[in-house]
Amino acid sequence: MTDTPLSQAVCTGTRVAVIGAGKVGSTLAQRIAEKNIADVVLLDIIPGMPRGIALDLMEARGVERHDRQIIGTTDYKDTAGSSIVVITAGLPRKPGMSREDLVKTNAKIVVDATKQAIANSPDAIVIVVTNPLDVMTYLAWEASGLPGNRVIGMAGVLDSARFQTFIAMELGVSVREINAMVLGDHGQLMVPVPRYCTVGGIPITELMDAATIERLVQRTRNGGTEIVELMQTGSAYYAPASSACLMVEAILYNESRLLPAAAYLQGEYGLRDIFLGVPCRLGSRGVEQVIELHLTPEEKAAFMASADAVRTNVTRAKEIITPVPETV
Repeated sequence: MTDTPLSQAVCTGTRVAVIGAGKVGSTLAQRIAEKNIADVVLLDIIPGMPRGIALDLMEARGVERHDRQIIGTTDYKDTAGSSIVVITAGLPRKPGMSREDLVKTNAKIVVDATKQAIANSPDAIVIVVTNPLDVMTYLAWEASGLPGNRVIGMAGVLDSARFQTFIAMELGVSVREINAMVLGDHGQLMVPVPRYCTVGGIPITELMDAATIERLVQRTRNGGTEIVELMQTGSAYYAPASSACLMVEAILYNESRLLPAAAYLQGEYGLRDIFLGVPCRLGSRGVEQVIELHLTPEEKAAFMASADAVRTNVTRAKEIITPVPETV
């Protein structure tokens, strides 16, 4: 397969480009192919690695029973014609690091990856996974020149999934019965909203006391950090890949699915020119609608604090990408 020209190897069907063949990117490629959602082009700068991963995934097709094509490459030209570009490229967190600590290392990577990917797939929708998520999504949007609805950050799906998991573990119920809602940035200032979290339609505020809910909220905020500290050598990738795959599926199948994601706000929630986690409807055009929830004064204050932190880090990231010239 690796010796076959891409023009012959890739089917004419829907294609998703995954930029970054690390653990999140390679797991996402596996999810997309094995769910028979789309063909995948997996790109990385390390020679040989993406081709090796792609060949390994291709060799599993007889067991997994699908005919999707998975291509590995180091050349952005091979991603041409992708319907969706998912950016996972960048350095993962290590113990002791916050997501914000990654701004300096990941900002230029994401900007460069976005520009090259969109140059080859100008009609694509971009999903950003790289941390710090909300900041990187803003930078990708600026670099792409795309309308705001076609650039989306994957965070709310992951944070809500983590909250769902902790609620299910606490109550001993099936996670399928649980819907959870987490707003704001993908970090310590994220805003889980217990009033909008239900088990079989019953708000969790009716099933757990305030102290228990607060404990689960804090564990959700620290969900990524907990995994980083346990693993020591890397960060989460199974749940992030599954979350990104869900978004890819909702867009390609035009499911008009209501999911929390980092969306571009243009007046919603009283905010403008910012990407922040909110419930939105995802379909073939990307973000088709941002849903405005009624927030209590306390929830609104927490949401605005989250927005302020994102704005601060966006400014910091822009300074890194475009440093002020030194005066002579």
